[in-house]
Amino acid sequence: QVQLVESGGGLVQPGGSLRLSCAASISLLTFSTMGWYRQAPGKERELVASITTGGIKNYAGSLQGRFTISRDNAKNTVSLQMNSLKPEDTAVYYCNGKTAYFRNYWGQGTQVTVSS
Repeated sequence: QVQLVESGGGLVQPGGSLRLSCAASISLLTFSTMGWYRQAPGKERELVASITTGGIKNYAGSLQGRFTISRDNAKNTVSLQMNSLKPEDTAVYYCNGKTAYFRNYWGQGTQVTVSS
């Protein structure tokens, strides 16, 4: 079974930084696209960032360059560096993997809370 496990969430003050990691139980090359999504209470799940096997990155426009997605194929991990965090960034963040054969895999989620 394919498993994606997130880590690195927690409580941080506005303006602070966090680095989220997603560990895959199989080769990262299995996925055509790896991404991070987030969902706040009462709101729809939204894409934060994604990266393809070819290295093409996509970010939500509202992030304004504050977040950076990266991958380490040797370690089968995908990371999300989050800087200049704002209270509106508070949400559960989910790791997602999409295969070239239209299958989706999700992690269990990790809570990120930005508050003073």
